[in-house]
Amino acid sequence: MTAVAQSIDVLRGRLGPDVVLTDKASLGACSHDYWVLSHLRRRIGQLCEPPACVVRPETTSDVATVLSVANEHRTPVVTFGAGSGVCGGVLAAPDSIVLDISRLDRMVDLNQTSLTATVQAGMRGDAFEAALERRGCSMGHFPQSIAVSSVGGWVATRASGQFSTRYGNIEDMLIGFEAVLASGEVVRLKPAPRRSTGPDLCALFLGSEGTLGVLTELTFRIHPRPEHRHLSSYMFDDMCAGFEAVRLVMRAGWAPAVLRLYDNIESARHFSAHSSGGCILLVVSEGPKSGVEAEAEAVATIAREAGGKPCGEAPVASWLERRNEVPTWEHLFDEGIVADTIEIAAPWDQVPRVYEDATAALREVPGLLLASAHSSHSYVQGTCLYITLAIHTGNLADGPALYERCWEATMRATLAAGGTISHHHGIGRVRRPWLQKELGSAYGLLRVLKSALDPNGIMNPGVLI
Repeated sequence: MTAVAQSIDVLRGRLGPDVVLTDKASLGACSHDYWVLSHLRRRIGQLCEPPACVVRPETTSDVATVLSVANEHRTPVVTFGAGSGVCGGVLAAPDSIVLDISRLDRMVDLNQTSLTATVQAGMRGDAFEAALERRGCSMGHFPQSIAVSSVGGWVATRASGQFSTRYGNIEDMLIGFEAVLASGEVVRLKPAPRRSTGPDLCALFLGSEGTLGVLTELTFRIHPRPEHRHLSSYMFDDMCAGFEAVRLVMRAGWAPAVLRLYDNIESARHFSAHSSGGCILLVVSEGPKSGVEAEAEAVATIAREAGGKPCGEAPVASWLERRNEVPTWEHLFDEGIVADTIEIAAPWDQVPRVYEDATAALREVPGLLLASAHSSHSYVQGTCLYITLAIHTGNLADGPALYERCWEATMRATLAAGGTISHHHGIGRVRRPWLQKELGSAYGLLRVLKSALDPNGIMNPGVLI
């Protein structure tokens, strides 16, 4: 009997056949995430064998049982949240167990005095936010995938939300956790406003993509619902002028919830009635009314002085209405087109070069239809560039090779120009070849952590390292 077969046999005995699933539908649904290359390969008949089983635990104790058994039999375990990852972080091999945490989906506690919320890791983002809103609160974390992603997945991929300039990224929100290590040991870190108690243990799991353990419960900072909101937009002649406006807004200490700058290609596509060939900057300020009014006035002054022309509320209102539309790949495949997005980041003094070099490198790929970008999350030190690409393959069978050329061109240009290869989608499999160059001499620390926390290498093998 193989190791995975032994694991399945033991788990069925301990957890029951309704928790350990081997039917075709369950295996297919959890064998991969939303990575376009996985979908493309399936479309052209390059099917991978499904995993050996899917386990749907209902408690942390169940998760501990799964990992303990898998570790004993050296069986790989791939954690599956909601399958919304776009970098190939989930790609289960035939000898693996998929640990589907979707049944761990409750909000455990809401503390309105300390403004914290504790939630099980499998809860969907929109359900979590709705539960907070019913109590007059918000997490302030709004990824485009909020309706199809899990809160555990946010932590595992080190995610950002669309309102991050005001509320921060997931690492700014996580203040406590419960996790199960590869051995089956359960570890907990109580929430605290801040600690000086050695290295940040929350950071071990932020961005770990299921390679160090399984998150089962998370405690986040939350916020009261904002009192007031102000929308505005501005058009700039080019991206350099827009970048300068965003930089000056951040440098001055203002933090609009949304500060998104679209290049002329994306402005024409999304805001054709307002762009006039220029680059559109969207601004959303929210919070106490007096603070919002002061921020909106300050941003307007900075934008005008940087050459921006006011475009009113309409472009922002349009974006807010459509911002969570998640693209589907199949209709593009029907036309022989493969599309994707690549988010990178850079310090302000390198941003213009990274933007120009990365999009120029993409245009060298045969069949490229589109290479555009927008700045989506900004900081005092720099910004994220969210690149959109589309390739016409002629023959979909050529799609994987062309797709990989696009990623290689973007990663090489980004690193050469001084940028970082990922801002909020993580590494998965698509960025793995460039991670060692990105991290340099610090890369070895990942191997040390992996060896210490998962000595048998069962946790999501093939990701990160």
